[in-house]
Amino acid sequence: MALPTIKCISLKVIWQDNHCLVVNKPARLLTLGDDSGDDTLLKLVREYHAGRQAPGKKGYVAPLHSLDRPVSGAVMFALSSKAATRLSAQMRGRDIGKTYLALVEGRPPRESGVLTGALLKDRDRNVTTVVKAGTAGSKSCELAYRVVARQADVTLVAVAPKTGRSHQIRVQLADAGMPIYGDVKYGASGPWDGQIALHARALAFHHPVTKELIEVVAPLPEAWQSIWPMPIPEDISV
Repeated sequence: MALPTIKCISLKVIWQDNHCLVVNKPARLLTLGDDSGDDTLLKLVREYHAGRQAPGKKGYVAPLHSLDRPVSGAVMFALSSKAATRLSAQMRGRDIGKTYLALVEGRPPRESGVLTGALLKDRDRNVTTVVKAGTAGSKSCELAYRVVARQADVTLVAVAPKTGRSHQIRVQLADAGMPIYGDVKYGASGPWDGQIALHARALAFHHPVTKELIEVVAPLPEAWQSIWPMPIPEDISV
């Protein structure tokens, strides 16, 4: 099934300097290219950054991580090779804090917890499954979660992944009985216009040059108000 098209895409920069920038990716927009040939967040960032350069210059842009197409939220790009090297090292060392918000169906059985296990990615079907530890090709996974607030049909959950596996949050929450709203690939009761209620809410990293701790918060998509009209609590720590 073809995804709904995104019209009039505008880049939403939420933090920037000469070394890196963080943008708020809308759901349904690819972060990086795939076989579809659709527009990507990377293309928009490159066009934006080129417009800030001297005539004839494109500028350096390197993606540091990615979000699944139906997911929204904060994505960081390096704007120099030095920044790319140093920020990538923080990513590998799990020194960059990532906090997500998810609206999950039903009522989680516990207020908080840590989910661990092993995941196996089927690249042909683009589906990840929870498997027994030690399964050939599998990778270990871990995330912490906390219930932030509850409504009748959905629960707002803060999530902090400790590993960065493909579809990890979606799969682990679903396996724990908490499918993300709209994520029919992983057990949700119905679709949500080509998107799912998972948002990369906050990034915390040390500046690649000054070493200053930078904390960035990505505003929630307006579409969330149709599901969650209540105010979002400021404390989303896990």
